[in-house]
Parts: sequence; C-alpha cells; structure tokens
Amino acid sequence: MADVIEVSREKFEELVAEALDTIPPELTKVMDNVVVVVVDDPPEPDLLGLYTGIPLTERGDWYAGVLPDRIEIYRNSICAICDTEDHVVEEVQITVVHEIAHHFGISDERLHELGW
Repeated sequence: MADVIEVSREKFEELVAEALDTIPPELTKVMDNVVVVVVDDPPEPDLLGLYTGIPLTERGDWYAGVLPDRIEIYRNSICAICDTEDHVVEEVQITVVHEIAHHFGISDERLHELGW
C-alpha cells in the first residue's frame, strides 16, 4: 500500500455531508434524534465509525426527552486504510451508510449479509 492519504478535517466533514446527502429522502425523513459527527480518533483501534443510541426499532412510547443518538465517523482511521482520496470518499460513504443502518436497527451480521 502507498503512503496514507491526508485529508483535512474540513474536507473530511464535507465528504461526510456528501455521503449523508446520498441517503434516500424517504429514509432521512424517518431518521429521528440522531447527530452525525466527525471525530479524529476512535475510542478503540480499527473502528471506522460508531453508532451509540437507541435504534428506531427499539423505541417505544417511553422514548422522549433523551439525548440524540450519536454517529461518529473516525477521520484518522479511515484515512489510515486508504491510499487515494477516491478511496477515502468510498470508505466514508460505506461507513456512513453502515452506521445509519444501525440507527434503523440493522445488525452488523445483517449488513454483512447485504454486502455492507
């Protein structure tokens, strides 16, 4: 693999925003109480992204007044596995979709079955 690609935080945030823009409107309409943020480094090695919260499929009548779910996209981890900016764009897209799927209650196992 060639040298690790460097992507500025500002550019990386733009890539995450662009990835979010590709989510179909029928899905973004039902996304609820979730924030997506760029974080430089993950809490543990090898994580590209992390969803923390209560998936939509597990929310009931009791769900009110809680802090937003959080999707973190890890800039340095993604850049570390990529050798071109196009590869970074692709990994950001995959990671954003993967973490949003968790917001919808889709497990890692099911995502792998679906090719993600």
